[in-house]
Amino acid sequence: MQFRIAAYGEVRDENGRVLLTRRKRAGRESGPWHLPGGVIDHGEPPKRAAGRLVTEHTGYEVTVGRALEAVAVARRGVHTNAIIYSARVQGGADSGAFDEHGGAEAAEWVDPARAAAEAHSPFVSAALGLADDRLAGRVDKAPQEARPVPPAKAKKGRRRRGQRFGAYGVVADGGGRILLARIAEGYPGGGTWHLPGGGVDFGESPEAAVAREIYEETGQEALVGTLLNVTSFRHRRAIGPEGYPLDWHGVRAIYSATVPDPSAAQVVEAAGGSTSESRWWDAAALDDLPLSAAVEDALQVVDLKNLAAQA
Repeated sequence: MQFRIAAYGEVRDENGRVLLTRRKRAGRESGPWHLPGGVIDHGEPPKRAAGRLVTEHTGYEVTVGRALEAVAVARRGVHTNAIIYSARVQGGADSGAFDEHGGAEAAEWVDPARAAAEAHSPFVSAALGLADDRLAGRVDKAPQEARPVPPAKAKKGRRRRGQRFGAYGVVADGGGRILLARIAEGYPGGGTWHLPGGGVDFGESPEAAVAREIYEETGQEALVGTLLNVTSFRHRRAIGPEGYPLDWHGVRAIYSATVPDPSAAQVVEAAGGSTSESRWWDAAALDDLPLSAAVEDALQVVDLKNLAAQA
């Protein structure tokens, strides 16, 4: 099985039309509509990739905004986790188009009703808010291996690359407490307090992964809310429990989540995992804790008091 990370741009004009592409064959546009975007490069921040890929596929220079949603598609042994960003054309919809450059794709501003009625990719469905059973979690076959694993140790003098997409939750209860999980020693960031979450399994949606991981790491039944942020990091010499260095690229989708009926936090996943303990913390106590970079990033974009009020 193969895991990939992709980034797409949802670009609309003043009339609500969506910028889409499709193949050109025998001088004519044909095939399904696609959202401009694609697979990100190793180490490339997804937001930057979205801007680059929209320009490459359409010819328009765009300004990329916030992450709108994270979705997944799993078929034929390939699981693609994708982030869809809002984007707008610099200079307006008449500032140029890929068609003029003679590429293999044609870019067009398409009315959403037309796009919905004609053949289109599952990522177009996600952008238009359409139901689509190609989006996770429907899979063609039960996977033999549920989630990506670190690549094997490289030959001497070379370093293997690894890439992972994870989904995490900023989890609060009605009392304003935040739920954190401690990274086990031997894992990158061992000993620090981290957002509960982890890798997305084959055929699993990011939202489902958040709920599953929160339960496995803390024993809490959480209601997953909105996508707060997407962050990216790269460790060129990350050393995990495997004991050898990797050029490691991680992308994190961070969601809000609430626990209406909280209980004492406890790790319920099998022993020997990446979480050593979990606990509810008052927001005031976070200043004295060793926090992971993911927690620090999340606290910059979420108001814990407002989140707790939703619990």
